[in-house]
Amino acid sequence: MHQAAQLTIPKDSQKPSMKPNSSSHKAKVKPTPISANTSTSTESLIISSSFIKQLEILTRKLGYVFNDLSLPKLALTHRSFDSKTNYERLEFLGDALLGMLVGEALYHRYPSENEGRLTRMRATLVRQESLVTIAQNLELSNHLILGVGERKGGGRNRASILADAVESLIGAIYLDSQDINITRQCVLSWYGELIENVNEQKVLKDAKSRLQEWLQSKQFDLPIYELMETQGNAPYQIFVVRCEVNISHCPDVTQSGESRRIAEQKAAELMINQLHKLPSAIKKGS
Repeated sequence: MHQAAQLTIPKDSQKPSMKPNSSSHKAKVKPTPISANTSTSTESLIISSSFIKQLEILTRKLGYVFNDLSLPKLALTHRSFDSKTNYERLEFLGDALLGMLVGEALYHRYPSENEGRLTRMRATLVRQESLVTIAQNLELSNHLILGVGERKGGGRNRASILADAVESLIGAIYLDSQDINITRQCVLSWYGELIENVNEQKVLKDAKSRLQEWLQSKQFDLPIYELMETQGNAPYQIFVVRCEVNISHCPDVTQSGESRRIAEQKAAELMINQLHKLPSAIKKGS
């Protein structure tokens, strides 16, 4: 395993030990060096003055200021820019931390809910759609480090990349602060009212489940999903799915997504909206 390279930061950009700002948390961070055998090599990372300037903007959104500037740089670097030194390991760590922190928050916030309902709540909060909402609030698309092809292909707004970046930043904050409490404060501040609103029944089940339950309650046949087309090449494929229900005056709907599952969920959501607009006599079923 390579030793992590010594980063040279321009003199005009060096600052005192970076601490959480007062608006986010007050705990004083004492950075603990991350050993080379437990972290991704940062040999190819260059901390430029322009990156530091952009990072200052992102810092205000995150509510956290980094001590080790290589960590946020790594957390924002997609494999299209560097196939070896990118955010994937941080994403792995952040994903595990996110599940734990959200689960803990739900456990304390909803003491009367059973395990099944808490599990559905957590799934709603950590799914790609929720992470994309957080990424948009943090304006992460402005800070992603992408290869030329990915940039031209719309990578800055690609849902999977935005969701991955949120998780990788969680991992970076934890490694930098070495403090789970600071990491918790950041993550929960990003979620804001999402944790409060997740208790609404309509967000506890995905669109496919809701569509199926609605059809069964009206004694209609189950929906049919058909993969119509796969566009592009892996790993940047787009899947086109058609959703069909056996109800008169209700045409099929077609949606696309970065995976077949996402496309099916989007099609189911569109079908639900379409069904709600049908006349009551048609919706009664047999």
